[in-house]
This record gives sequence, structure tokens and C-alpha cells, in this order.
Amino acid sequence: MCFSAAASFLTAGATGAIGIACLVRAGDPRELLLAATPLVFAAQQAVEGLLWLTLPQAPDGAVSSILTLLFLLIAEVFWPVYAPLAALLVETDARRRRPIALCLAAGIAVAAWLLWAIVTREHSARLLEGHIVYSTGLEPSALVGFGYLAATAGSLLLSTRRTVALLGVMVLAGSVVTYLAYWDAFVSVWCYFAAASSLVLLGHFEWSHRHRGRTADA
Repeated sequence: MCFSAAASFLTAGATGAIGIACLVRAGDPRELLLAATPLVFAAQQAVEGLLWLTLPQAPDGAVSSILTLLFLLIAEVFWPVYAPLAALLVETDARRRRPIALCLAAGIAVAAWLLWAIVTREHSARLLEGHIVYSTGLEPSALVGFGYLAATAGSLLLSTRRTVALLGVMVLAGSVVTYLAYWDAFVSVWCYFAAASSLVLLGHFEWSHRHRGRTADA
């Protein structure tokens, strides 16, 4: 996140609590990945909070290197696969499942490419003007960028579930804002905007939980 260790840990705590609430309220096993999304955001923010603490002391130390690797794996390898898979599992419309599956295929390809870059090239994180800037030694590619957005935002936008589609809108909007205002720290700041969208999931699962309760009472 682009502010401080305290802000990252606060975000981690809030999204972690939201994730637990979502999992408790999920009534269908197919929704478990979607419900667990805030927990992954929480873990990611916690890792970045630790980086805020370790980078000033030992930017090239083993702990900083491990935390940087873990953050990059979550941000660049995990999300392009997890997001479309979660959207695919909750989608019941066969016509929508096909394009979402294509987004998943794109996400797998992007994740494989970025994993190769992380493993084969030097990666690093550094503090710069109030942000954490990550580097994998790989020049940005428009094709990879579009593939990443198709997987993480496009798959959600294609959903027939309004809440999931709204989540996609927020992820896409966060991507655009981050690209325009914080390009050098895109990976860090984008993940913060995405984590903030966890409130949408809390509303979704709270409404579903109450709806099931009313149905059962009837």
C-alpha cells in the first residue's frame, strides 16, 4: 500500500475480518473462493506492511527478498488465475461461462509468463516517494497488461451476478486510476484499491445470508 506500515496492517486487519464474515455467510461451496478473496487481500497487505518495516533497515536482506518474492507471487501469479476461477465457479449461465473460461485461460498464460520473469530475473522492492516500487527486470508489455486485466477484471465484469460485476467495475476503475496516477508503484497501489472493493463482497454475502434466513423461516 502507498502510505505506511500502519496503513497496510490496518487494511489487512479490516479485509481479514471481512473475509471471515464472508466465509461464514457463504451458503454454497462454489462461492468459497469468492468469499475467501478478502482473506487473500489481507495476507497481501500484511506482507507489504512487513516490507515497510524491513526495507528501511535491510533493503537487500534475506527477509526483504522473501517478502518481495511472496508479494509478487500473489500480485502477479496468483490473482490472474484465482479471480477468473472464482467468477467461473459462481456463474450459472452457460453463455457467460465460456468467455469467463477464456479469461481464465488468459490469466493462466499471463501468470506463467510473469512467474517465469520472477524466477529467472532479479526482482526487488524499494521505497520511493511514499510508495513501494516493485521490479522484476521485465519491460512492461501491453499484451501482458491486457491479459492481466481480462483475467482480474474482465472475468468479473462478465458475470451475471450483479455484485460480482460491480466488483469487476471497481477493480477496473482502480486499475485505470492507479495507472494514470501511480504508474511507478502500480502493483502496490492497485492491490490496495482492489482490497477496498472487499466491502462489495461483504454486502453480497450478508444479503445472501439474510435471504436464506427469510426463506427458511417462510
